[in-house]
Amino acid sequence: MGDSEQAIIRVVEGLAGVDAVAWDACANPPGEPANPFVSHAFLSALEESGSATRRTGWLPQHLLLEDDRGRLAGAMPLYLKSHSRGEYVFDHGWANALENAGGRYYPKLQASVPFTPATGPRLLVPTGPGREAVEDALATGAVELATRLGVSSLHITFLAQRQWERLGRLGFLQRTDQQFHWRNRGYGSFDDFLADLSSRKRKMVRRERERAKENGITVEWVTGADLTEDHWDAFFAFYMDTGSRKWGSPYLSREFFSLIGERMAQETLLVMARRDGRLIAGALNFIGGDALYGRNWGALEHHPFLHFECCYYQAIEFAISRGLARVEAGAQGEHKLARGYLPARTHSAHWIANPSFREAVAEYLSREREYVDRDIAALGEFAPFRHDDGNNEHREDEF
Repeated sequence: MGDSEQAIIRVVEGLAGVDAVAWDACANPPGEPANPFVSHAFLSALEESGSATRRTGWLPQHLLLEDDRGRLAGAMPLYLKSHSRGEYVFDHGWANALENAGGRYYPKLQASVPFTPATGPRLLVPTGPGREAVEDALATGAVELATRLGVSSLHITFLAQRQWERLGRLGFLQRTDQQFHWRNRGYGSFDDFLADLSSRKRKMVRRERERAKENGITVEWVTGADLTEDHWDAFFAFYMDTGSRKWGSPYLSREFFSLIGERMAQETLLVMARRDGRLIAGALNFIGGDALYGRNWGALEHHPFLHFECCYYQAIEFAISRGLARVEAGAQGEHKLARGYLPARTHSAHWIANPSFREAVAEYLSREREYVDRDIAALGEFAPFRHDDGNNEHREDEF
């Protein structure tokens, strides 16, 4: 945007009326690795399927920043929330503290991708001159909206580190956490990756992969035009069975998976396990410009190490085959460390209206960041890679 252009911020309660090409030009600019989760296709599928709507406690309040000709110059996926479910950056303790003190924590504003703990841009702005000014305008606009709505807080979660640092300079409180990501060091095959592991871990991985495929189990990749409604029917059954036992109420509707199959087939990978000709388990992944993102897993039968095979080892194989730089295997899970997934920081930024509450949270976050730093450093000492060939970079590139 030029200096003479007048920026206008609008709030829209859904993406149905937002031009997909214009949104995606902001979300995934040419020349930058594509992030599937901030695409118009993914976010609109959540809304149209009823997965992220007012009824489920995710009322869209997306910000659109337009120039004086009505052209989209920036955007932010933003939701008015009546709970803290489906976020993976846990603030239940904050909610309890404020409400025990007589305040009201909900509703709040959440800038995120619903049900998706994957790092990406949250201030969606094309590359070029004035990019940071537009990011600042979006952040300021979100705070103004929070003030106008009278909500307790604004949370921008799983955002890219550069944007996190910029929001810190704008006065947002800064929070860190960790996940476990696999990094591709130019491997040509899974065996090349195994050769980087210590002898004991290498044997463990091979043993787990063999055990996972006992009982005649085979594993297949399904992506692109090969995805069918039969695959989605099977996967949804896995998702509902496992999700209901783990969480009680799975977030995503059956229609969501059909919409993804229609709109994002080339960015979607199903890893499906079959026994006696019948699909019994599967893992849903999304393919980005430089990463594979593991999202959901489910199974109708329990078999030792099948979860590790479908979610972790097959993801590594696929990433190597596509030349992807990393695999992000979702939230939590220190068991991933032994399987080649190393600790990686995640970032979130927070604005809190009440000054006293803000001060208390800021003090807590200062201690929490120190704990996360120590935990990442300690976990890095248990990385499964050989240490006799200068492989310390396996740990350092994530810290």
